[in-house]
Amino acid sequence: MTAAFWILAPVMVASALGMVVARKAVHSALMLAVVMVSLAVLYAAQDAPFLFAVQIIVYTGAVLMLFLFVLMLVGVDSSDSLVETLRGQRAAAVVLFTVFAVLLVAGIAQTSVGVVVGLGEGQVPDGNVPGVARLLFSKYIFAFEVTGALLITAALGAMVLAHRERLTPKPTQRDLAGQRMRDYADRGVHPGPLPSPGFFARHNSVDTPALLPDGTPSELSISRVMRARGTVRDVSGDQSAKREIEADTTQIKGGEQ
Repeated sequence: MTAAFWILAPVMVASALGMVVARKAVHSALMLAVVMVSLAVLYAAQDAPFLFAVQIIVYTGAVLMLFLFVLMLVGVDSSDSLVETLRGQRAAAVVLFTVFAVLLVAGIAQTSVGVVVGLGEGQVPDGNVPGVARLLFSKYIFAFEVTGALLITAALGAMVLAHRERLTPKPTQRDLAGQRMRDYADRGVHPGPLPSPGFFARHNSVDTPALLPDGTPSELSISRVMRARGTVRDVSGDQSAKREIEADTTQIKGGEQ
């Protein structure tokens, strides 16, 4: 336990500081993951398997993943607005931080350290996990049920808020085909799928343009990014070789006739 504490404590403190000072939210979430996993290891070192499992499954596996999913939905590279939407929120944050710091210091100053009992004598005879389960479903059953109902209500509220009513009827296959033909008639948009890279070519890599029936390369088969970077493969040599082979084949056929 002592070795695990002296190894993980500096890691947790450094990760906590990095979580606060990191400019990107993803980096802060990763630093928070390091803190949570390190705390779970400390629980395991203190022979607390229930807290270890809860720390990994609930906090690290559920809450932190929820944070990451929200960041992925909002956007990793999205810039935060520095304009205050609520007046006086910085002053209120300073006041609340000061009050919290005073309460924290006062609480730590009034603590008293007694004789360490140890986990062996503090555990119930059946074990740590059965003891926690017995307390949850007997003494704290009402708080447990209220918390479960609150979580279910929050999940249903999130589903209702995220649901969007369809204002227009869902387009059918016939409607989509008609829209493609109208786009082709009005703006010249290709009505079918674009040719794949390497189609009718000697190579099937993404930098090889597809060949049209007349043998010319199709620019639609190559990404515009690759065209802008100039990384498109030159197929003129392949076309010249193809023409030579066709010419030789024609000469052979003419000689046989």
